[in-house]
Amino acid sequence: MKLYTHIGRIHNELAELGKGAADPISAGEISAFDQLHYHGTRAVDDAIGRMGLDAGSRVLEIGSGLGGPARHIASRAGTRVLALELQPDQDALAAELTARCGLSALVEHACGDFLAFDWGNRRFDAIVSWLAIFHIPDRGGLLGISRDILAEGGLFYAEDMYSRSPMDPEAHAELASGMYAAYLPDFDTYRDDFTAAGFEILALDDMSDDWTEFTTGRLADHRSRRARHVRVHGEPTYRALEEFYDLVNRHFRSGKLGGLRILARSP
Repeated sequence: MKLYTHIGRIHNELAELGKGAADPISAGEISAFDQLHYHGTRAVDDAIGRMGLDAGSRVLEIGSGLGGPARHIASRAGTRVLALELQPDQDALAAELTARCGLSALVEHACGDFLAFDWGNRRFDAIVSWLAIFHIPDRGGLLGISRDILAEGGLFYAEDMYSRSPMDPEAHAELASGMYAAYLPDFDTYRDDFTAAGFEILALDDMSDDWTEFTTGRLADHRSRRARHVRVHGEPTYRALEEFYDLVNRHFRSGKLGGLRILARSP
């Protein structure tokens, strides 16, 4: 997925801030480019508030990417977070950034597949995920494991993708190759998957119109700052991100790709 290629752009952005390779940084300083979901730390703050996360909470993030949300939760709420990421290069860079932020005591990074991870006796008060679980085709397995590793009454919070209206095979193929969209049920099926796994739905918000507007603005902003981005990152990085941003925006604007935000409670 081209959002995750050219990750050296993070070091380029740090250099733009005047940071050397070993200089300490803060989570706030890098939040403009380590939050790869929509609305950045505002979306993470929403999750913190809705779930009441604090220093006593134990949180798992599924698909933690560069670690931005995990670091923000830790720095904002003092919460301990296990950040689980499938891609080794993302995980390694995330751990480096967390160490440089002085947050390694609160954020533990692990590289692995959620469905195959050895959870041992670990239990969590909350599971969070931003734009990641649509990559996992086995929704029953994902929710079954989530239910098992959540404490009684634990919370599951996710921002995710769904199919807003039926897609033709070409759209499915482009989303599968360009976004690694492995599971895009319709809205009702999305809800029913959670209830079938024993979760109580506390909130289920359709974010499609909001995210269509966001992705439109993101693409326009990226293009308007082309000269800056090429100077800092080079033409290949600029083009890869432009192609990804365009892909996502086209499918949102088509009215077929949708987005949602769910908060559910385990039995």
